[in-house]
Amino acid sequence: MQVTVTGTKGKIADISLAWSAGTFPELMNGGASQAVPKTKQFLSAAGPQCAESLLRHYAATKSLANIKKLHAHVTISGLLSSHFSTHFLSLLTAAYAGCGGISHARQLFDEIPKPTLLLYNTLIRACAQNGLSSEALKLFVEMLASGNHRPDKYTFPFVLKACCDLSMPEMGVLVHGLTVTSGVRLDTFVGNPLLAMYMNRGEKEVARKVFDTMWERSVVSWNTMISGYCKNGCAEEALLIFNEMMGGGVEPNDATVVSVLPACGHLKDLKCGRQVHQLVEENGLGSKIPVRNALLDMYVKCGRMTEAQSVFEDMEERDVVTWTTMINGYILNGDPRRALMLCPLMQLEGVRPNSITTASLLSGCANLCFLKHGKCLHGWALRQKLESDVSVETALIDMYAKCNCIRLGFQVFARTSRKRTVPWNAILSGFIHNRLAREAIALFKEMLLEGAHLDHATFNSLLPAYAMLADLKQALNIHCYLMRSGFLSKVEVATGLIDIYSKCGSLQSAHKIFNGIPLKDKDIICWSAIIAGYGMHGNGQVAVSLFNQMVQNGVEPNKITFTSVLHACSHGGLVEEGLGLFKFMLEVQQMKPCPDHYTCMVDLLGRAGRLKEAYDLIQTMPFKPNPAIWGALLGACVIHENVELGELATKCLLKLEPENTGNYVLMAKIYAAVGRWKDAEDTRHMMNEIGLRKTPAHSLIEASNR
Repeated sequence: MQVTVTGTKGKIADISLAWSAGTFPELMNGGASQAVPKTKQFLSAAGPQCAESLLRHYAATKSLANIKKLHAHVTISGLLSSHFSTHFLSLLTAAYAGCGGISHARQLFDEIPKPTLLLYNTLIRACAQNGLSSEALKLFVEMLASGNHRPDKYTFPFVLKACCDLSMPEMGVLVHGLTVTSGVRLDTFVGNPLLAMYMNRGEKEVARKVFDTMWERSVVSWNTMISGYCKNGCAEEALLIFNEMMGGGVEPNDATVVSVLPACGHLKDLKCGRQVHQLVEENGLGSKIPVRNALLDMYVKCGRMTEAQSVFEDMEERDVVTWTTMINGYILNGDPRRALMLCPLMQLEGVRPNSITTASLLSGCANLCFLKHGKCLHGWALRQKLESDVSVETALIDMYAKCNCIRLGFQVFARTSRKRTVPWNAILSGFIHNRLAREAIALFKEMLLEGAHLDHATFNSLLPAYAMLADLKQALNIHCYLMRSGFLSKVEVATGLIDIYSKCGSLQSAHKIFNGIPLKDKDIICWSAIIAGYGMHGNGQVAVSLFNQMVQNGVEPNKITFTSVLHACSHGGLVEEGLGLFKFMLEVQQMKPCPDHYTCMVDLLGRAGRLKEAYDLIQTMPFKPNPAIWGALLGACVIHENVELGELATKCLLKLEPENTGNYVLMAKIYAAVGRWKDAEDTRHMMNEIGLRKTPAHSLIEASNR
């Protein structure tokens, strides 16, 4: 064997070639007795410096197999027993760590009498990056206990990463304290992991303090703050940080765009979203799919499907996230047919739908009551083995329920894990959708027996069943359970209970729960529920008073709130108050009235005998009146025996819903009231000739649960 030494690069190449060509084949082919002397001769001739150079070469090329071979030959050659051994062991430990051979690195590390700080840092980093976070922290503690070294700025980032990976925030805070006492400057190397740690544990204020005290910040620092605020539900702060970043002249990257666009979408800030889109085009950041997907998502959440479609069509490459975002977008923006049309196009491009895509498509089928399409998707999910995914299970249950096929929905539910909460919530909602209140309550009791985990969504699904039954005894039972279990502290659950007591006629109990909710937690839904409760029982004055309190407390009324309070005015005979509220809605709130608002106003004016004004209001509506509006006018005509307007309203109603027997009956009542018996008889004959029959009324009482 010839050893040639001609400088560093030549030395590595020639030694490696000679070793591979001569010594190793003999060793690997069983010629160990001949190979060992040659190895000793080879390494003795090459010297420890050449072994070190060769090790550095293999470490740089991440060749773990060759490092192991070199380790074996160095051991055989006896170099590890020389004065050179500690230095070489350190290099060998670092080489193993750099190539992912953590167990070998740790064994060698334990043989070194006094490891250097650099070696500690190298092994801590390797452990943290290879998922051995516990080992990283153990090494860190050993280093502190040895008293030989103080951690530096290269130690802390990976120790902090290990704390985050192990969900040990308290340990992370202690490490942060150690950075301060160690005098380590808050540069990007130490500061960025601290920002990530505090944002991950939801401590936004602490993260901001760290950010403000960093003596230098990189684009990663800004991105961490933007994405952190977004993930913690603080979209406004995320946009403020982004604007501060742009004002400071920091060059954004693709990660910045992906971090800030969700905030624009959440706030429906189309102006800011378009500015970010322009930034993407100007800086050439749109080549990566995640950036384009983020743009799509922003436009979808802002309800701008035309612009989303434009971004979608300009994409040269689309992944499953792209297609799923578009499908979801069409469903969220009220066009489920187009969402379903994308499914075959997606498959033609060779993109396989995932569980989220499948759940979205099933949601589209549910919205359209497309049972056949839903069954096809169910079969496809079974073939693709997606049926056990909880999002698909839930979507299937919801689809079958909304297609009025609750039996098939229950079959899907029966195959799910009884410990998962979401399928239970879905089937409860399905029963409510199909007006199966008693079945929903029975299922809830079964849920308790099964020991399934309950959450506030469970009660959001369940409580409408008690409202449907309007059984005060049942209402008291569920109220007691909610108090014992602690769920009554959730404003959504308390709102549901307000609605139940209102439907049961116990307004005192409803108002008591309403008063028990802290003022700052009372949202628009809560206010609307108590206003509607008083309205349905004719207590218009209280309903209007509550509405005024709500506005004074800074809660913006929505369309449902106005419907509730206008309905209360109508049933309470509060004409002027109702007209004032309608004017307030139009002029102050600048809200476009919907058919329900016009129905309430027509009913309000009609009950007060102001039929001409009611009819004039119908004439000024920006859309065609629906049956409810004409029905309100007809009802008022019955009360005030106005034949002319009653005939007009009936004529319109018979065009819109010719099979509704109530319209014939009401018109016949008007004729009878004014003595036009022949017309009354003709109207009833007309109903009989068409083959319609008045649905008999019924009453229901419950005695001893029967």
